Amino acid sequence: MSTERTEHIPSGRPRHRPLAPPAWLLKGLRPSAAPIPWAAAARAGIAMATPVAVGFALNEPEYGALVSMGALSGVIGDTADAYRMRILNIAVPQLFGAVGVALGTLVYGHGWLAVGALTLIALVSGMISSIGTVASVSGLLLLLNAVVGAGLPLPQPWWTAPLLLSAGGLFVLLLTLLGWPLRGRQPERVAVAATYRALADALEAAGGPDYDDCRRQVTHALNQAYDLILGRRARVHGRSPSLVRMLAQLNVVIPLVEAAPAMHLRGAGLPPEIPAAVRDLARAVEEGRTGEPVPDLPVPHTPAERALDAALRHAAALVHAPDPDPHNIDDRLGRPAALTVRARRAVRDMMLSSASWRYGLRLALCIGLAQILVSVVPVERSYWIALTVTFVLKPDFGSVFSRAVLRAVGTAAGLVVAAAVLAEVPRGWWDVPVMVVLGALIPAFSAKGYAFQTAAITPVILLLSDLLNHQGFDLVRPRLLDSLIGCAITLVAGYLLWPESWHTRIGDRLADTVDDVARYVERAFGTHPDTEAGRQAARTARLQARRRIYREMSGVRNEFQRALTEPPPTGARAAAWWPLVVAVERIVDATTAARVRVNHGAEAPGGEEVAIVIADLRALAEGVRRASTPTQLRPAALPPGDEASVLAPVRHELAAARAIAADDDH
Repeated sequence: MSTERTEHIPSGRPRHRPLAPPAWLLKGLRPSAAPIPWAAAARAGIAMATPVAVGFALNEPEYGALVSMGALSGVIGDTADAYRMRILNIAVPQLFGAVGVALGTLVYGHGWLAVGALTLIALVSGMISSIGTVASVSGLLLLLNAVVGAGLPLPQPWWTAPLLLSAGGLFVLLLTLLGWPLRGRQPERVAVAATYRALADALEAAGGPDYDDCRRQVTHALNQAYDLILGRRARVHGRSPSLVRMLAQLNVVIPLVEAAPAMHLRGAGLPPEIPAAVRDLARAVEEGRTGEPVPDLPVPHTPAERALDAALRHAAALVHAPDPDPHNIDDRLGRPAALTVRARRAVRDMMLSSASWRYGLRLALCIGLAQILVSVVPVERSYWIALTVTFVLKPDFGSVFSRAVLRAVGTAAGLVVAAAVLAEVPRGWWDVPVMVVLGALIPAFSAKGYAFQTAAITPVILLLSDLLNHQGFDLVRPRLLDSLIGCAITLVAGYLLWPESWHTRIGDRLADTVDDVARYVERAFGTHPDTEAGRQAARTARLQARRRIYREMSGVRNEFQRALTEPPPTGARAAAWWPLVVAVERIVDATTAARVRVNHGAEAPGGEEVAIVIADLRALAEGVRRASTPTQLRPAALPPGDEASVLAPVRHELAAARAIAADDDH
């Protein structure tokens, strides 16, 4: 068969070019530029190999394999930076995993009872997974261990396997916590310092073409830092001095972040002293330096320059303050609810969420079909089919379609390694050094992408399975077949039968963001209360609204990246939204810059102009919500406005967003 195709170009002359894999597949197979987490790799190698060695020493290799399987789940779940979050990420899923393997063990060999039990567990697992990160890992482990318990003959009595699997996960947690006394607060401190450094890069790029990318890095760093510190604050009773200090240092970044768009809209670069001063603050935060003088800064002249100067001087004064007043911290985002309150709220939202039920039903349908298949057709060690379904059909791991294809590719690559190990390495003590290497590859390859993670996990699971059932090289071919069957079930029952999975949601999320921008403009330039308490409450509400908008834009970008990995036509439709995504980001920046200029001396816009901008934003949001592509927006012309107004840049960005749709119509 020919591997070339003929493409006709306008001149009529044929041009030959070789066939190439589709872009969405190449994107998934391209390794990420993320650095290798060497500490995590070393920890994983030790955690995976030590139980195997102890099992051989005690002449109980099956027990060692089960503990190592539990360690594998801990290694996969150890993705947080802060130690308190790592405790939750590792320990809580172990509890769900223990429940899962216990339920699976109880229905092992019971035919249709096992099918019904696993289908019900899949429904619960899918609904749990929609709550959040820790719940997602917990739901995953609940179902995975239930599948293993129902598919493998595990040691008796029934509580043995849950105990051994939990011991493996807790062993990973113990290894993780060894560094806590030395760097207990370092992750939070590093995250705050990273926010300052990202801001310095954005200020350095202000007025240039690289500013938008740098500003997005600021949003990402700020989100990560707030997530770490607010998560820690929710678990600290009373006022912790170190927590107060980090929260204060993070809060004073907000005025600087708000001033950056105003400086960028000037179209000229900043004096190098300003980014240098922000980088010095980052070093002071990271090193805990105090008592240093406020840096010398250029004299400000415009409202935007005065805003940046005031924000930078205030930040320097607070960062270098020896002991921030714990009762005078501007708690901009509000204290988070207690864990019990948030847990009850999450469970209530999960039970009332149609998206949660839909995902649970999708997962239950696929697991049920997988179990029915292996019950009707005799498939040896058939648990691998359901395991494949579970790994592929995860709501927070990206496109189901691309994950199914990438898992098949990664499994095939991993089976090549597993075949070599099972064929050449004799069962026994030689498995220990092999497990050290294979275990260390899991965090290293996970950082590079899903296909790479699958290729690293596959030989580990096969080696542990061999220690449990002693099939050796005969495990390889059935596992490849099982993986392909699992991927096929997921593609048909978990993807093609659910139209929502192959329609992009970028337009809906973008419309919600534009609506929030309209509310932000209303809060920023509407009528303000006369009392100081009222003005402070309005200011806090405005800050919360701005932070929510930037978080939503991060979510839109994540949805956009997910949609790009879908096959045509979904990926192509997603790409069509990209110019409008950028335009909305610029509208948000222009609105923030306008508010900053008013705060520092610029004339506030009139009520009529504010009302026009709000109405136009809401009209744009409604048009985006109704349109399946930007070409269906059919924009109307904007009324003329005062070019000297602080809202003029906002109106210009709105006009640019409408022009994108108008250009696409032709």
